[in-house]
Amino acid sequence: MKIVVDENMPYVEPLFGALGEIIPVNGRTLTPEQVQDADVLLVRSVTRVNAALLDANPKLKFVGSATIGTDHVDLAYLAGRGIPFSNAPGCNATAVGEFAFIAMLELAARFNSPLKGKVVGIVGAGNTGSATAKCLEAYGIKVLLNDPIKAAEGDPRHFVSLETLLHQADIISLHVPITRTGEHKTLHLFDEARLMSLKPNTWLVNCCRGDVIDNQALIKVKQQRDDLKLVLDVWEGEPNPMPELVPFAEFATPHIAGYSLEGKARGTFMLYQKLCELLAIPATKHLSELLPPFHFKAVELEQAPDEKALLQLARFVYDLRDDDAVFRNGFVKENGFDTMRKNHKHRREFSALALAYHGQSEVDWLSNLGFSGVGR
Repeated sequence: MKIVVDENMPYVEPLFGALGEIIPVNGRTLTPEQVQDADVLLVRSVTRVNAALLDANPKLKFVGSATIGTDHVDLAYLAGRGIPFSNAPGCNATAVGEFAFIAMLELAARFNSPLKGKVVGIVGAGNTGSATAKCLEAYGIKVLLNDPIKAAEGDPRHFVSLETLLHQADIISLHVPITRTGEHKTLHLFDEARLMSLKPNTWLVNCCRGDVIDNQALIKVKQQRDDLKLVLDVWEGEPNPMPELVPFAEFATPHIAGYSLEGKARGTFMLYQKLCELLAIPATKHLSELLPPFHFKAVELEQAPDEKALLQLARFVYDLRDDDAVFRNGFVKENGFDTMRKNHKHRREFSALALAYHGQSEVDWLSNLGFSGVGR
């Protein structure tokens, strides 16, 4: 069996090596010739999976995408040809939620404006938006959810209109898929008018798709409103962000909010499980076998952490400032954006760090936030 796989997808060899021949490829430049005799195709969001890519392949048995979204895959085409497809919904939700939460803690420290007491509006209450809300609520932050699709589906959570969210939120975190047409179009959801309507000193965090914000309009608005603070992990025109926009972001990264080792492993593992199911063979590998040991065995707390100490704990797990610095130096280089993504192999999730503390009841919120081993 020939398995064509994006070279940036981790843990492919230990999971799929016994199932067939693995052919790594550049997912962004994948050609029909490279995939024409593949039995299995494993991609990420940078690969457009459609008739143009697959028409020359008569034998494809499975397409898997180690992503939450499916906007890069022509699902109708695959269904029409009877090619099974699976993605990995929720695989990197925890990573994205923790990234957004850490970014907010970093902004709070940078501008001496505590996160505690602010109102955070989350636009898009799917997997990543819900994971962000989980972190914030564990820390005692008031969260407003906006998701008209979830609301129409009968989701029991309380939702507010986007207008209400814009009026009340001190921080806005974006977690919607890119939808280019229809009643709930998200393309340029935050256009110039909406950006200008943001409350004074709003923090705007985008960890979903760059096109959800009109980046040209964002440049124009930031030139007039220095009070708005930006965290941008995604960009219009990826892998070529607008160079003029980058200096306006407090933190800038190359679409790696979901790139924790845990999230990456989980995404690939979910595709492995699905392929084994299709092949009617037992899945003998285990997710826990893939992850390396964390460099801190445990951190002992003398007292419940305040916000400054919480940020220090978060930095033990992931220091956002490092990726921001690398991005600013590297995004203008040839293939710099994709090179940074490919080389991003250090990020962990809160669960990697065990905390030891005597007063269990005082730090239950740390366990709810995701840290392991809280209390002793």
